[in-house]
Amino acid sequence: MDSRTVINLPAADAPPRDRHGRPLHDLRISVMDRCNFRCPYCMPESAYGEHFAFLRDDERLSFEEIERLCRLAVSLGVCKLRLTGGEPLLRPRLAELVARLRRIEGVTDLAMTSNGVLLARQAAALRDAGLDRVTVSLDTLDPALFHRMSGGRGDLGPVLEGIDAARAAGFPAGIKLNTVVQRGVNEHTVGALVERFRGSGIVLRFIEYMDVGNRNDWNPGAVVPSRELIAGIDARWPLEALPPKYPGEVATRYRFLDGAGEIGVISSISEPFCGNCSRARLSSEGTLYTCLFAVRGTDLRTALRAGSSDEALLERLRQVWLHRTDRYSEERVQRREVSRRKIEMHYIGG
Repeated sequence: MDSRTVINLPAADAPPRDRHGRPLHDLRISVMDRCNFRCPYCMPESAYGEHFAFLRDDERLSFEEIERLCRLAVSLGVCKLRLTGGEPLLRPRLAELVARLRRIEGVTDLAMTSNGVLLARQAAALRDAGLDRVTVSLDTLDPALFHRMSGGRGDLGPVLEGIDAARAAGFPAGIKLNTVVQRGVNEHTVGALVERFRGSGIVLRFIEYMDVGNRNDWNPGAVVPSRELIAGIDARWPLEALPPKYPGEVATRYRFLDGAGEIGVISSISEPFCGNCSRARLSSEGTLYTCLFAVRGTDLRTALRAGSSDEALLERLRQVWLHRTDRYSEERVQRREVSRRKIEMHYIGG
């Protein structure tokens, strides 16, 4: 299908809402299941060593297939698209996909999350292709700790160069940095991150360590609650809470009282936000998941490659969302238990 093709679909009912009344607004698209890091909280080396069998190229969705599904999802109410991984910049010619998605009418926000190592050489091309904003994962500014937290595969220098290149490229919706904070690992380096990027126009977001996947040996004792982090930052750089920019915003936002920008916290463990979740996730092999902590998903690749019509695919997407009941993080708090089997995060991004 040509990227400029307009899909003429029959008149649909109102955009679908799931069993809890939540609309579908966001689609996160994993374009690559591989990563050049082995962060222990996502892809530990012990599980993803040199003999791990990742997907073959022909098993991943093509750019044409991704574009087709995104066009259909937009017709159901999706307006925000985010490219994830694994590491999305490992996917060849990623700017070509960005350009395809940018041309979809109704997409108001086109973003990407990356570890930043390959960003310096691709930032300008991604910006020119139409990417609105980029989020870089950066857990510490301590070079030795960074190397260790990347599973011994990453160096801090190229990531900082990538962030600088992104600033120079001038993404219209800016740059964010995501920091997963773990007690006894990197919480003592939070202040250095704030000091480095305060006033830069870059927004820091601190994420509570989550029980994603099945292989990161998560335990609640390693979680640093967001309120503890905010209290520590506020004691040095006074903060003021900000209202959400839109319903269902994941991060709780704060601004520095001296005008040096803002930060955010994502509190999936201590203050679950399932009630407003409007996100679905498409894995690199074409499976749709309706929760980061999902046990199973819906295979769309088989239907795509078997010649299903747009109408049939659209109805499948609609039915998946209409039947959605996910609220894992809220149930974790209520039942004080953790599911033992969940999809691994490198398949569906964060």
